[in-house]
Amino acid sequence: MATADAGGAQVKSAVRTVELLEFFAGHPGTHALAAVQEAVGYPKSSLYMLLRTLVELGWVETDATGTRYGIGVRALLVGTSYLDGDEVVAASRPTLDRLSDDTTETIHLARLDGTDVVHLATRQSPHHLRPFTRVGRRLPAYSTSLGKALLATHSDEQVRSMLPERLPALTEHTVTDRERLIAELRTVRERGYAVDREETTLGLRCFGVVIPHRTPARDAISCSVPVARLTPAHERAIKDALFDARDRMTPALRRP
Repeated sequence: MATADAGGAQVKSAVRTVELLEFFAGHPGTHALAAVQEAVGYPKSSLYMLLRTLVELGWVETDATGTRYGIGVRALLVGTSYLDGDEVVAASRPTLDRLSDDTTETIHLARLDGTDVVHLATRQSPHHLRPFTRVGRRLPAYSTSLGKALLATHSDEQVRSMLPERLPALTEHTVTDRERLIAELRTVRERGYAVDREETTLGLRCFGVVIPHRTPARDAISCSVPVARLTPAHERAIKDALFDARDRMTPALRRP
């Protein structure tokens, strides 16, 4: 059965399958059938049959009781395949390694996906005090240096069309007013880098720059450092290292 939309026909079962997998991806752990039904709103009988099919195919897993459901290993394999085949991830590896060595801090490569940024690659800091990070982590663009660097490549009007007037706060430092964010993005355009001042995680400051190998830009790199370890000299060194990494990555990614 298909449902029509402005862009053509959508197969309802396919849409529901994707929405269900996205629900599990965004809610780690296992969930009771009733909780899943409440979240996605499908009829219980059809939801149960869809879940059983996905369990048999390995996209969804159940616990020992068979009554709770979560994302399956097949999703991991597809995610790994995406990263293995991405030219930006492949080309960035030596640069990310060098950036990690130069700064001794945690490094991220991320991509803009709608109004979020998704981490595609990371390099962990060797220091004991360091931020938690993982590939696949999704964060609101407006609260991160990666996202703000990418949003700054869009016009003010484009940003207004992308974001609501009020933005949910992740910490007490998150910029929640869209117009204040837009004013900050103008500064980002002028100086070439963005800063997350404990807006995503308390005690953590991040610096980000875009990789301008395409227009509009969709990829960016950042360096995250605990505020307790950040000195003016270290901050200058991080910014210099980020600009150097950007300048080395951009020509390698531009196609003739």
